[in-house]
Amino acid sequence: MNTPFDLTGRTAVVTGARRGIGLAMAEALARAGADIVGVSARLEPHGSEVERRVRAAGRRFTALRADLADRAAVRQLADDLTAAGPPDILVNNGGTIARAPAVEHPDESWDHIIEVNLTSQFVLSREIGRLMVDRGYGKIIFTASLLSFQGGVNVAGYAASKSGLAGLTRALANEWATYGVNVNAIAPGYIATENTRALRDDPDRNQAILTRIPAGRWGQADDIGGATVFLASAASDYVNGIVLPVDGGWLGR
Repeated sequence: MNTPFDLTGRTAVVTGARRGIGLAMAEALARAGADIVGVSARLEPHGSEVERRVRAAGRRFTALRADLADRAAVRQLADDLTAAGPPDILVNNGGTIARAPAVEHPDESWDHIIEVNLTSQFVLSREIGRLMVDRGYGKIIFTASLLSFQGGVNVAGYAASKSGLAGLTRALANEWATYGVNVNAIAPGYIATENTRALRDDPDRNQAILTRIPAGRWGQADDIGGATVFLASAASDYVNGIVLPVDGGWLGR
């Protein structure tokens, strides 16, 4: 019996699917019934971990390579996805981070972060969202951050990009909700991935973070899966323009 969370017959595109949160998102969506198109700059054409997990869930998997820092590559990705038939679900998860005090934050790093984390996601959402609007159905999910709400330390470009994603989520939701397209975002808390390794390897920062988290632990990438399935499914058909924290209670502290 189908449930509101059943994604059977749907196709989901997940950027940044090669590892970490994107890998967990793709696996969760596959387990809910969706076929997956995984996108990453270095995604193996065959035999990747994400492909293995999706196929283990009994779903189809397609691998696409695209560098989100390359505007032309993002446009080509949109064309390729359009040619294959517009996806039902677009998960804009691919992102990057650079850590440096603001007074030492070079222009090149700023431009790279904004291009990957914000501009590429707008371009891809615009092109795929246009098709969803015409069709009258679609789900777009951004991976935001706790720094969509806070400023962080030594990550000015990242914080600016993720705050921008929160605004973009609301702006697109305002325009597209009436056409049956749900646009929302997930704000992961402190998740044990490569992006947070420097924090976890610093004993003082690691302890300060753990002390602040009511759940008492770092999140795992798999903790993001349930929220992803919810926002990708019919269960969220009346949810528009939210940034949903999955943070162990960090923001409530």
